[in-house]
Amino acid sequence: MKVDGNYRDNGFAHLRGLIPVEVTDAFLRRLKQDLALDRVDLSGVTQHPNLLKRAAFEVYGRQYPPMLQFLWGLTPIVSQLVGRDLLPTYDYFRIYREGDVCMVHSDRQACEHSLSMTLDYSDGAPWDLEVGTERTEPSARVTDDFGAEPYAGIAMEVGDAVLYQGVHHRHGRMTPNPNGWSAHLFLHWVDRDGPYRDQALEGETSRAKADFHFI
Repeated sequence: MKVDGNYRDNGFAHLRGLIPVEVTDAFLRRLKQDLALDRVDLSGVTQHPNLLKRAAFEVYGRQYPPMLQFLWGLTPIVSQLVGRDLLPTYDYFRIYREGDVCMVHSDRQACEHSLSMTLDYSDGAPWDLEVGTERTEPSARVTDDFGAEPYAGIAMEVGDAVLYQGVHHRHGRMTPNPNGWSAHLFLHWVDRDGPYRDQALEGETSRAKADFHFI
């Protein structure tokens, strides 16, 4: 892996080659097999996030547990890059279609430290993630673009990721997706001793031990 940028100073960094292409390919093949995704049917989807202009296929880690292995397994290396002791919150998978955009926004508290990972492009065309270069206060504001705010565009290859402070750096994908489809994984963490600790593990931060019984 090669790190471009200084996360601690700039609030974001490009992680080149974070995951081997062979692993992203194996994960997508397994997900397609397990969820029987010969065709992605969006005909029954009536709602979608206000960040998107049309429905997209999404799966959360709590719905497909193999995804949690990425979230839990990457926690040590992301903690090292951030320079903080982190706890995972949640992750999800999304497939964008050709022409899709993601409007510019800030993330909720559970996304104090976020990782946007590219798993594959149908046509191999890198699709930029744009990140605001100035730190902002948490906001529910959603816009088509950054307006006068400065930002950087980061083109990710398959297996690359962008690590960014999701709560304090607005981000999005303003340029329409140039691929027939693209597959992405989004992972999130909070500081163990920070203000959003209660968001860790999707709010399940109590240390109740599992009770095993033997017969």
